Amino acid sequence: MSTVEPLPNLDRSTLRERALQALRGAITSGQYRPGDHLGEVELSARLGISRGTVREALRHLQQEGLVVAGQRGMLRVNTLSPKEVRGLYQVRAALEGLAVATIIGSPERDVAVTTLRAALARLSEGSGGFAERVEADLGFHLLLCELAGNPMLVESWRHLEGRIRVAIMSHDVEQLPGIMSRDRHAPIVDAIERGDVAAAVAVVDEHMAVAAELYATA
Repeated sequence: MSTVEPLPNLDRSTLRERALQALRGAITSGQYRPGDHLGEVELSARLGISRGTVREALRHLQQEGLVVAGQRGMLRVNTLSPKEVRGLYQVRAALEGLAVATIIGSPERDVAVTTLRAALARLSEGSGGFAERVEADLGFHLLLCELAGNPMLVESWRHLEGRIRVAIMSHDVEQLPGIMSRDRHAPIVDAIERGDVAAAVAVVDEHMAVAAELYATA
């Protein structure tokens, strides 16, 4: 009977994932704000892990769009210009417009509507703190893409997620209006339930346009 060799990179990989989750959470919760410097030495000390592991995690966050290299290669939390924010939400509108149109044309539309209405319940205004509201909001939009049944659509949306979070966290959270509320999202589900593609796409376009102007003027 042959001996099974251990996986030598398992512990390192686990540490990297933990570091990645910790750093991502610190950025998306506002602990680190757009423009803040992310030093390997400081982060290594705070997390109790090697600089190499921190470096790997930061490299991954660069790929997600949460972190960007500045002067002399110094890493900072990404900052989006108003033009970039508007472009980001134009692409979101195109992706989620495709999602709602695909759902409406699917034989599983009724099931999708039921699933989306359950997600709306988590968007009730005032429930939970700001971080919970952000997660419920992004969770709804990701679910919309997932229900379209197109893996490439989901992958494209996921590729934008880091920048979406940067745009949200660039805004003064105390001044956020009801852009994340249930009432702002319910019309999307209503239009899907009616099977009205034009209305559903128009609602998504309007939702993204409002969000773009909100976050572009943060």
